[in-house]
Amino acid sequence: MKITCLNDAFFSRLETLSLNLRSNLAGYFGGKHLVKTYGQTVEFADFREYQLGDDIRRIDWNLFSRFEKYFLRLFTDERQMQVQVFLDCSGSMGKENPGKASYCVAAAAAIGFLAVQSMDKLSFQFMRGNVSENPFGTIVGKNSFFRAVGGLQELTFDGDTDIEACVTQVSDTGDHNGISVIISDFFTENWKKAVDYLAYKKRQVLLLQVLTPDEIEPVYDGRVHMLDSEAVDASDPKNMKLTISRGMQKAYAETLAEYMSDIRTFCAKREAGYISVSTEHPIEQVLFGELLKTGVMS
Repeated sequence: MKITCLNDAFFSRLETLSLNLRSNLAGYFGGKHLVKTYGQTVEFADFREYQLGDDIRRIDWNLFSRFEKYFLRLFTDERQMQVQVFLDCSGSMGKENPGKASYCVAAAAAIGFLAVQSMDKLSFQFMRGNVSENPFGTIVGKNSFFRAVGGLQELTFDGDTDIEACVTQVSDTGDHNGISVIISDFFTENWKKAVDYLAYKKRQVLLLQVLTPDEIEPVYDGRVHMLDSEAVDASDPKNMKLTISRGMQKAYAETLAEYMSDIRTFCAKREAGYISVSTEHPIEQVLFGELLKTGVMS
């Protein structure tokens, strides 16, 4: 699956952006994300009075000569995030629609690029069945990232996915130290428990729902034989023969709108981000428009 948009021009357009963490970060030292605690950088932040046990090397002697009190110079602290990108690799994500698969992989690669250019730790988690695969390990730096991009283009999409099982089994999910992004069409069960788990771990969560125009507004009419892309075989009960009427089309549109509203409400209660996009819109519109609106990017 060769993804033509994953080229130098695509990634160069992302260099002006960065991932933005809403809450304070209890992450690793050595990153680029400013936090509210004080640390060891060279950027001055504030003063405070000396307390017994403080490092006397931080005393500002100029202030002592003026006020005859000891004050410490405080500096900003920068931390490194742990960024997880969970990608749903079920059949509905691209088995019969390579364009949808390419769109999702491009979105995953873009988020990963923003992570490594901010010196963050990155992992791609590919969700298949009830197993989350991480073939690249922890990625740090652009060299490791671009080697992984080649592997991203070899992904296959098939079967179904248990998002809850895939997310909760990842053993190195840190506490309060970064962002977890789940990319899926969310035409599955148990994703809510996955969000609850990540919220419990005090991670910033973003759900990126990717749908095709046909999934948003089907154009089928009359008698059709619908084959589920995640069905085991032709005899699977997921496959159905239907007669599509205008009433059925209207009911589908109402059900989809209600379902998306439920996702939005659920995420809002847990302070998780949620974006639903159509593959008919350029991927840059998602990155420079929708993600900026949510505050995930800046």
